[in-house]
Amino acid sequence: MIHFLDVNGNQMELSFNHNSFQENAKHVLVICQRGEEWLLTNHKKRGLEFPGGKMESGETLEQAARREAYEETGAVLGELIFLAEYKFSDPIKTIVKAVFWGKVKKIEPTTSYYETNGPVIIQGDILSLRFGEQYSFIMKDQVVEQCVKLIQILQSGKE
Repeated sequence: MIHFLDVNGNQMELSFNHNSFQENAKHVLVICQRGEEWLLTNHKKRGLEFPGGKMESGETLEQAARREAYEETGAVLGELIFLAEYKFSDPIKTIVKAVFWGKVKKIEPTTSYYETNGPVIIQGDILSLRFGEQYSFIMKDQVVEQCVKLIQILQSGKE
């Protein structure tokens, strides 16, 4: 378990195991990748970030991950791999999110990207680029860093 503060000073806990917290994950974060490119969404308030959101009634976490990626970017995901869970705590609420690695099969234009301005393709070292001012605070904490590093390990094992 990794404990840290996010950029806003809120408590964060990250685990690479399922069901690590008393609360069940009811939110998802999907680190989307198409080949060597990263697929982000441009959130209207927060800026560039990986897609994610809340599970809807009757959905599994995997279904929520696929739906959120599609709604916010138009991405149709192929392989979807569980990476981690993390717990965010501020003085008002606690949220547990499951983090997935989604491999993008294709990107379809949609009529609405909900609370985002749609897909943004990023090439290059996302671990360095994510500190740019156009990126959401969500991209700048250890959740994204640790999960992208895990993806890089998983990818190097397949070569």
